[in-house]
Order: sequence, then structure tokens, then C-alpha cells
Amino acid sequence: MPNKILVIGATGNVGGEVVQRLVEAGVAVRALVRNRAKTTSLTNPGVELFEGDLSKPDTLVPALAGIGTALLSSSPDPNQAKLQNNFIDAARRAKLGHLVQISAMGAALDSSVSFCRWHAETEQYLKHSGIPYTILQPNFFMQNMLSFAPTIAAEGKFYGSMKDGKASFVDIRDIAAVAAATLTGDGHAGKTYRITGPEVLSFADIAAKLSFALGKPVTYVDIPRTALVQAMTGSGLPDWQAEGIAGLYDLGAKGGFAEVTSVVKDVGGKQPISFDEFAKNFAPAFQVAKTAR
Repeated sequence: MPNKILVIGATGNVGGEVVQRLVEAGVAVRALVRNRAKTTSLTNPGVELFEGDLSKPDTLVPALAGIGTALLSSSPDPNQAKLQNNFIDAARRAKLGHLVQISAMGAALDSSVSFCRWHAETEQYLKHSGIPYTILQPNFFMQNMLSFAPTIAAEGKFYGSMKDGKASFVDIRDIAAVAAATLTGDGHAGKTYRITGPEVLSFADIAAKLSFALGKPVTYVDIPRTALVQAMTGSGLPDWQAEGIAGLYDLGAKGGFAEVTSVVKDVGGKQPISFDEFAKNFAPAFQVAKTAR
């Protein structure tokens, strides 16, 4: 049984799933959180909460005391590389035995997509750190479709700008399975794993699958990129985030996310979740329109 594992980003979608999977396997987990008193999503007794912040490097080395393996995951941010590199520096000083980074498919220093460049910057920094590492590059999350739930529930429509581009959407539960395996198993150091779902789908394909799962017509409406960015910023997203999402759709429209791999089965030890199964599991979330606040 491995020693306690430190999870950075434990309150996020992927990090939370990884924590749950580790705890179910009987692995002790330490979660780095900004404020223990405000953390309500990590109530399992198998999880130790440790206050720290990627923007405060002096809080990171203490979090690594007694830790041999860690997961590094955080939300997109213009300062993402700097923040994550702060942790890598701390991990190097603490002589961490293994660091698993949640990156993204398409990560490249010369990418046209800001999110992909930021992930690539951390990947490069980690590779040159001297820390044994594993890099996970998941494709689009199926759970990201939940952001379309309000318009699907109210109008039977969702909007994007990926044209007829296809992607191998992956369920975050499968990403967690791969992450848990690399955190607790041997033979993963120095590896980069691209994590995908079992099939490539366009947004029109997804609309058809949601129509079947929900028992009502769901339509994908492709709109111009500028209109999409305006809609996202109008709903409150910062410019950098709206542009990043639109950039992902641009790359997706060109086939940049259409690869299918066997990583979920080979590394995660399970059959990948299909979009049909995801839609069935989450159908209630698409059925009721939320009231605007």
C-alpha cells in the first residue's frame, strides 16, 4: 500500500474524482486547500486537509512532509504555469518521489490555444526538474457538456463554434481511474498518457445521443466564433477564458482532438465510459432549467 498521496486541485472536478477513487482503494490522501473552514466537498475521514496555496510557495514544502507521490491539477488561469511551477519547485526541494501532472491533449509550446500553451509550459518545466514524473493529457471532458444544461433544458439547443469537428470526449471518472493507477502503481515514470473516450463525436453526434437519452429533441447550433466569445463574456466569463474555449473549438474543428487511445483500458484497468452511458447517468441534469439569479 503506497504512502499518503498529496492531491493538488482536490476540490476540482478531476481532482475530486481522483480523491474519491484513492479513498475507496484504501489509500490515505492529503488535500491541499486554500481554506480548510470553507472546504465542504472533502468530508471523507480518509482525507487530511492541509492549508496551502500555489501562489504562496512557503506553504507548499510543509504540505509535502511525509509525501512520496503527488497529483498536480489546477483550473485554467493566465498564471497557471507560474503557479504550478511553484509547486514543482517545492516538490524538488522536498525530494518528491513521483509527480503526476494533469495536462491536456494538444499541449504544445507553439499551440494557437492559450490553454494548451500553459499546460505545455508546466510539462517542460516538470521534465527538466529532475522529479520522476507522469504526464496525463485528457481530451475534452464529457462533463463539460453540463455547462450547456440550461439551454438544453430550456430550448433543446446548445451552441458552439466547432463546426463538424470531432473529438474523443472522455469521462472524468475514466481520467481519475488512470490518474489513480499512475499514482499507486509502478512503471509510469517518464510516461505521457493521452486519455480519450472510446469514440470520436461531433457536437451534432452528441446532440443525437442526448436526444435519445432525454427523450426529446436536442439540437447543436453552430455559431460564428465572435458571437460565441461575445455570448460567453456576456454571461460573465473573463475574456481570456472565453478566448481559450473558442481556441479549443477552432482546433477541434480542424481535427485536433480526434485521436482515440486505449489508455483508459491499458492503464486505468477498465473499459472507457461511452457518451451514451454518460448521457444516461447525467440525464436529470439536462432536464430542468435553472432559474436565473
